[in-house]
Amino acid sequence: MELRELRYFLAVAQEKSITKAAEYLYIAQPSLSKQMQNLEKEIGRPLFIRGSRAITLTETGQLLKKRAEEMLDLYEKTEAEIAAPPDEVRGEVRIGGGESFALQSVAKAARAVQRDYPGIRFNFFSGDAEDVIEKLDKGLIDFGILIDLADLSRYNTLRLPACDVWGVLLRKDDALAQKESVTAEDLRGVPLICSRQSMRKMSLPAWFGGDMGHLHIRAVYNLIYNATLLVRAGMGCAITIDKLINTSGDSDLCFRPLSPTLETHLDMAWKKHAVFSRPAQIFLEYLQEDAKNENRTEKTGTQAP
Repeated sequence: MELRELRYFLAVAQEKSITKAAEYLYIAQPSLSKQMQNLEKEIGRPLFIRGSRAITLTETGQLLKKRAEEMLDLYEKTEAEIAAPPDEVRGEVRIGGGESFALQSVAKAARAVQRDYPGIRFNFFSGDAEDVIEKLDKGLIDFGILIDLADLSRYNTLRLPACDVWGVLLRKDDALAQKESVTAEDLRGVPLICSRQSMRKMSLPAWFGGDMGHLHIRAVYNLIYNATLLVRAGMGCAITIDKLINTSGDSDLCFRPLSPTLETHLDMAWKKHAVFSRPAQIFLEYLQEDAKNENRTEKTGTQAP
């Protein structure tokens, strides 16, 4: 398989039509059709289900689409790093992570890097731990930001200074909004909206006593904005972390922390023996220096220079 063939295949998968893909690629339709037939012969399995109105992917086609996207992404990342002029620092730093207010330290370091090196830009990918680890292991991102990373054996890590406080996002007219904090007993029987990651890999199940099976979970979310819409619609309370949603002023929502307090930390992770581009190395150095200053400030109680 050649990269050109993979690009053509992805165009067909996106357009769901040989004709439209050919127009998009500015090539003849018979030529594109022939190349897709040759690709299927090379793989030994059909990639498309050719319907009367649209083309859909077979299971093999769906797998190839995922792998083709990854291969082209990695190729373009490598090409950009190699093509960077040796006498100037420019290029891209790729970072993956979930939603968290604790990412402010990453944003601060990124801003400082761009101030000193305007040729460096950042590409942020949002996803849960499984998505981030997959991209990190495949070299598609330079750094992964993970919540309380359990398996540290494959990675080098840097603990970010801030931590996240867990609680519930609810409407202000909810009875629980009258409380300063909520307990596991308060949430018994209450319709809940939980994140996919929190239900499986984090400290939340332990906070609930080791079993979330007795909870009244009405919906599972991946992005907190979608969960906010469900809360506003009256589907229930969303278990989330603080400071992701603005609940101040005239907002119809509020946040109440869990009691006892549940906090989680973020680790910046990168593969051991990773070969960094110059931009990625610079960013890591800035982030490490910021972390040292934060720790120094916490220990002395004074502002770091």
